[in-house]
Amino acid sequence: MREEHDPIIIACDFNNWEDIRRLAGALQGLVETMKVGLEAYLSLGPQVIHELREAGFRVFGDLKFNDIPNTVSKATRAFIKNGVSMMTLHTCGGDAMLRAAVQASKEEASLLGIPPPVMLGVTILTSLNEQSACEIGWSKPIREQVLSMARLAIASGLDGVVASAREAMLLREELGKEPIIVTPGIRPAGSPAADQVRTATPGEALSAGADYLVIGRAVTDEADPKAALESLRIEAGLPPYGNESGGKRPFSQKPRR
Repeated sequence: MREEHDPIIIACDFNNWEDIRRLAGALQGLVETMKVGLEAYLSLGPQVIHELREAGFRVFGDLKFNDIPNTVSKATRAFIKNGVSMMTLHTCGGDAMLRAAVQASKEEASLLGIPPPVMLGVTILTSLNEQSACEIGWSKPIREQVLSMARLAIASGLDGVVASAREAMLLREELGKEPIIVTPGIRPAGSPAADQVRTATPGEALSAGADYLVIGRAVTDEADPKAALESLRIEAGLPPYGNESGGKRPFSQKPRR
């Protein structure tokens, strides 16, 4: 069994403080991790990470680094100084880039006296289907390409991967119990897919072997984010977290089976 952890990650995809603070206030103590992506980070800067951490959240920095090894190594060090607990890199950056980031994360964390963040390799975005993947130049079916990229990520020293729930079961079977699998594109039953293509419900993703579910608009676009989150947990068969259950559950930096 894995150590107890909250599998829900809420995506703070906003470009202004009003919406960020409204969401943080509504969900404070009710979810463990908030994801900060390009929109929020480029609009509001590192301060958005600091404020979310001060509010008690752990921050998943989802900037999907992809550049030459030296650049990504330095960017990784800077990101860790901002206090992220998880971060992403594109696996298509290659082995040398991924290894440079892993080494930089360990060294910087050691200098700061903190645990290194969970390093995750992004495989194929959930907005892509077979046709669009082929247009990019990938000749393999998406499932095979995702598995190939995931194997590279783990071999390069990353802690896990980001992939759609449709590939989660294959990844778990092929990679084993240790690697962390984070699944975006999560939609409650009956909700629109929007710009996502390879989607799944929370229950489907967890059953397929996902450790974390990234959920955005299904919660953040609702008038009552707290109620939306509660409904989603019920649908997924998850117990309440934090204040709802009388106290915060322990955080596992790398949840184990």
